[in-house]
Amino acid sequence: MKFFFIRLLLVTVLSTYLANTASAQVNFHQMDRWQDSLLRLGKDMFTKQGEAERIEKNFSFVKTLVSALKERHSFLYKFRKLNMISLIESPDQQFRIFSWNIPLNDGSFLYYGAIQTKTKSGELQLVPLLDKTFEIEKPESMVLLPNNWYGAQYYDIVSLGDSYALLGWKGHNPLFSQKVIEILQYKEGQYRMGKAVFADDPQLVRKIFNFTREATMYLRYEAENSRIVFDHIVPADSRLIGKYQYYGPDLSHDAYSINAGILTLERNVLFKNIGRGDEPINNTPGKAIKGKKSGL
Repeated sequence: MKFFFIRLLLVTVLSTYLANTASAQVNFHQMDRWQDSLLRLGKDMFTKQGEAERIEKNFSFVKTLVSALKERHSFLYKFRKLNMISLIESPDQQFRIFSWNIPLNDGSFLYYGAIQTKTKSGELQLVPLLDKTFEIEKPESMVLLPNNWYGAQYYDIVSLGDSYALLGWKGHNPLFSQKVIEILQYKEGQYRMGKAVFADDPQLVRKIFNFTREATMYLRYEAENSRIVFDHIVPADSRLIGKYQYYGPDLSHDAYSINAGILTLERNVLFKNIGRGDEPINNTPGKAIKGKKSGL
């Protein structure tokens, strides 16, 4: 028993030393400079009045972000000032996802993102996410690769064991918005988007909720009960089925309970909602979404 505790102490000390060593290898001064450059470009992406200018600034933002991430051990840098984009890290701290949107003048959005994987050497391993929303014919039933992404801005990530549930917001078009439960898995050496984990529908690989842009939708992970709780979305009238600009919450809630990597639907769940948690979505093109670290 004595030797067990000695061995445990040595492992703890060594782990702490290695973590501190990796952190010390980060050039925080240089990363701070990159962050300041990204902050200026990020603000321009939302404040420039012309659509072409916003897109141009976004391209500069992407190139600058990639350059910043090429710094050794950049994975350890948190980019805390970049509140106009989302940055979420996996629960096992093995990868993180950058995601954001550019509002267009017609009321639609372009989505951008990348997955950065942690590496032992500190070298960059980055997978770009390429938004092909309007080329995907059956988004709820198709497993996709990162170069064929159903774009969204993610604000939470939940472990399902051998995969992850990403919760995201998607300003889809001028009439209605979406929220998405995207399933991310790493299989055969590459990331894949979509997996059949929804017990209520074996054909479903991602869940998409459609609702009017005049409303907000609750979609949050409830850790204490290991479930994803969400508003029940219905049309305002039975004659409006399929016209999603007339869909909204009906004040009841459903949930997907998580068990062994499977999401099981529960209807009419009760839960204590301390503050509703709606994202203050600003749909005005050219305006940043304020008040949330995730940018939502």
